This record gives sequence, structure tokens and C-alpha cells, in this order.
Amino acid sequence: MLRELSIKNFAIIDDLSVRFAKGLTVLTGETGAGKSIIINAVNLILGGRASPELIRSSEETAELEALFEVPPETPAARAAQEQGFDLTEGLLARRVINRNGRHRVYINGRLATMQMLSTINEHLASISGQHAHQSLLKPEHHLLVLDQYGGLSELRGNVSRCYQEMLPLIRRRDTLKRQLTEQSERRELLEFQCHEIDQSQIAPQEDEDLEQERQRLKHAERLYEGAGRCVERLYGEHGAVLEHLTEVGRELQTLGQIDQALTPMAERVESASFELEDIANELRGYLQNIIFDSDRLEAVELRIDLLQSLKRKYEGSLDSVLAYGKEAEEELKRISFLPDRIAEVEEKVDQLYEKICKMCRELSEKRKKAAERLSAKVQHELASLGMSGTRFEVRFKHSPVDESAGPHFLLDNSGIEATGIDRVDFLVAPNVGEDLRPLIQIVSGGELSRIILALKAILATRESVETLIFDEVDAGIGGGVAEVVGRKLQSLARFHQVICITHLPQMAQFGKHHFKIAKRINRGRTRTTITPLHEEARVKELARMLGGVKITKKTLDHAREMMARQGN
Repeated sequence: MLRELSIKNFAIIDDLSVRFAKGLTVLTGETGAGKSIIINAVNLILGGRASPELIRSSEETAELEALFEVPPETPAARAAQEQGFDLTEGLLARRVINRNGRHRVYINGRLATMQMLSTINEHLASISGQHAHQSLLKPEHHLLVLDQYGGLSELRGNVSRCYQEMLPLIRRRDTLKRQLTEQSERRELLEFQCHEIDQSQIAPQEDEDLEQERQRLKHAERLYEGAGRCVERLYGEHGAVLEHLTEVGRELQTLGQIDQALTPMAERVESASFELEDIANELRGYLQNIIFDSDRLEAVELRIDLLQSLKRKYEGSLDSVLAYGKEAEEELKRISFLPDRIAEVEEKVDQLYEKICKMCRELSEKRKKAAERLSAKVQHELASLGMSGTRFEVRFKHSPVDESAGPHFLLDNSGIEATGIDRVDFLVAPNVGEDLRPLIQIVSGGELSRIILALKAILATRESVETLIFDEVDAGIGGGVAEVVGRKLQSLARFHQVICITHLPQMAQFGKHHFKIAKRINRGRTRTTITPLHEEARVKELARMLGGVKITKKTLDHAREMMARQGN
């Protein structure tokens, strides 16, 4: 519900603030006083396009601000929550229009975008007028109106949920099928790679061990000769190292009897002799184990070449070869499971398709029945609003078929959408003998507003928008019809906050709240004022609307009588 509206430097308004309340609020005043300017300001707050030409002369910026009371669990509250705004204390929407074209939007004091503002505010208020924003004029909104009227929102929601459940499954199925097609060659490659790595029977660090064995086999003769010479020099030949070392040890022991400082050295030489003797024995064993085998050398070199080839193919080391083999096996398992996974997903899709087809047919049948009732009811409402003879029709057409979407989005020559298989247009012929035309093509602001009013009255208990604003609803109607329209607005105000601009006292008399908009000249500048009217001031305004410039006692009495009839 719109609680407060503040306008600064907008058109001929310099600074204006007004508080609104529940029920029916009427705005009256002479032509050109600025009534429609106020509606335009609200329209901009709701996300309408702004232009620098709207800024008051000699000013650089215009500021528009509106405070809405937003009940929890409403579409507006949910939309705001999704955008990260807390509406516990209401929604404060502010727009700043600059002559340089750099306009700014604020929501609850935080800089926002036009898209964020429009997403939230489209659920807060609806303006009905010849040039104003009005969701009921949009063909894409007509199906929602029909479903609201027919009490089909739950079934429509079930269709939408089933549709949204199908979408990711179909995308998943198509992805799996594409993978299966693309990976047929991949599978052959993985099978070859897994077999190649598995057959190689690679052991950790095998390449290092083989390289050492190759060196021994390749240089066996040199190793044998060199190790043999070392044994001879240490132990075997005349004047061997051990022979001389033994003599040195004995000499030091003898000298140690003279000088004990040499005894430890003698012991160390003796220890070194034992160590060298052990080395000589180990070298004898080493000589016995040296292998002269050209066939084994060839086998080792072939094995090394194989391992080198595998390392080059699989990223440089035996560890990487083994790791790649494990990954290839896992990928091969996944690919081998693809047909089963595709079959599983397709089974779920088929089940959902059967379910959504049943619901779509049921929803379409119920819509057609609801459309007949709605058409008759709208025509009845329009007759009571002074538009007798008006024809109203809900025309059905198939949802378009998307050939690329596949058979699961096709039913009875219609495409399946989140809203079902139907699209509808509201068609109207306001005058006898005219052809039916789309609602949006109605030229007359008065006719359009009354058609909207009729739909609003029918949908009153189901409409989610809190505030309804009517401009030009009295265009082209007389006193008798105006009173009927006024009663209709009064009835509508039981379910919504209703704000209405009117030039007719027969409609103004029904307002629970009444504001007079006037235009005054101050210091050579025109400015608009808005004044709440009560009791006698309201009587005088109704009298002005009844009698024009000159207000007589008769018109005042008539105005009081009108007020008395409404209990005001």
C-alpha cells in the first residue's frame, strides 16, 4: 500500500508531499492543476521511463520518493528479499532525474538499478490510464488473469513445477547422449591406453633399477678387470697394500713399547688392516657375481626403451604413467555406465511427460470453461459501467512449437511451456458493429479504464497488487454512469487501496479520502499544491464540481445531500 509520496522539481511541482491511507482516495481539481503529474510521478517510481524534460524549469534535478507498506509473504516482499532488501519497515523507493541523463535509483537508501526497482514495484501498484503502465494490457499477462479468475493457480503451479523438473533432466539426458557419441572414439583410446599400461606391469622406480643393471651389464668386462686388480693390489701380489700395512702396524707396536703415544696409532693401523681385508673379501664376492650376458643386456635396453616411451606419452615419470592408468580406468568405467544412466534419465523424463500432458490437457479444458464465464461477467460489468453492447472475448491459440526442443515439449500441436499449452488474448469491441480488437489497441482512455476497472472488480479478491490507481476512468461518461463507476470503485476499495483522479462529483462522493489539487502562481512561478479536504471544504469542492466557477446555495445543498447519502 502506498503510504507517502514526495515530489520535488517535477513538471510544475516544486515541492509536494502527501500521505495516503486505506480505502478509496479521490483526487480532484481544475484541469491543468497537476493531477496527472502526480500519477506520472508514481508511474516513474514503479519503473517508468524518465526524461530530463520532466524536470521543473531552472532546476537541474527532480526527485521522486514513495514509501510503500509491504505485507510479508506477498510477491513484492519475496521479490525484494531475493534482491537482498528487508521490507520489515516498508519500502522506500527514490528516483533522482538529472538533466545530464544520469538518473539514479535508491531502494531503502541503497543505490539500486531500474531492473531491481521494476521487479519489486510491479507487485506494489498498478496504474490504469490511457498512457500509463498497466499489466492487464499485456497479452502475456492475460493467461495469468484467466487462471486467477478460474481458480486455476494451483494446477498452473503444478504444471510449472513439473516443467521445471523436466528441463534439467532433458538437458542432462542430451548431455549424456552427446558424451556417448563424442566418447566412442575416446573409449577406444582409453581401452588401448589401459591395456598398454596394464600389460607393461610397471614397478615403482623400475626405470632407475634397470638403468643401474644396464650399466653393470654393459661394462661387465671393465668392472671385472678393475675389481680384480684392486683385489691383487690390496692382498694378492707381492708387496700388496695389506702386506705393507701389516709391517707398519708391527713397527708401531714395537715403538709403542718405547713411547706409549704411538700405541693408539698402531691399533688404528691394525683396524684399517682388518677393514681392508674385509673390502678385499667383498671384492672377491663381487667378482664372482659379475655377469657377462649380452642377451640380458639387450632385454634390459628394450625394457628401458619401453618405459621411456611410456613416460614421454604420459607426462614424464613412471608415477605419472601409473596415475594416468588409474584415471583412464575410472573414465572408462564412467563411459561404460553412460547407456544405463541415459536409460534411467529417459525413464524419469517419460514419466514426467506423461504427467505434464495429463495436467496440461486438464488445465486447458478448465481454462476454456473459465474463459466463457469471464467473458460473460466482463460484459455484464461493462454494461453496468455505461458500456452496454460491448463484446469481450478470450481468444485461445496454441503455444508455439520449438522444433529444437524435442518431442517431450510437444502436445496436440502445441508447444509445452511452464504455463501449459495455451496462450490467450483479451479481445474487445466497445461499440456495436465493431470488430474485436486486442485490449491494448483501445484508443479511448475512458473506455480502457472502465474495461480495466471491470476486470479489476472481477479479480478483486484474487489480485495480488496492493494499490490500484485509476486515471481518466470518468472520461466520456455522464452522471448516472459515473455514480455506478464510483460505487464500483468503492466496492473495489474493500480489497485494495484505490486512488482515483476524477472530474465528476458523482464519483468523488464515494471517496473515503479526498484531496484537492490546485495550481497557484507565487513570485512569477506556477506551483501545484495538494490539500486534504474534510467536511465543509469537501462540500465546497463537490459544489464547485457540480456548478462550475459560481457556487450557489443550491449547489452547496446538493453537495451536502450527496455527502449525506454516502455517510461522509
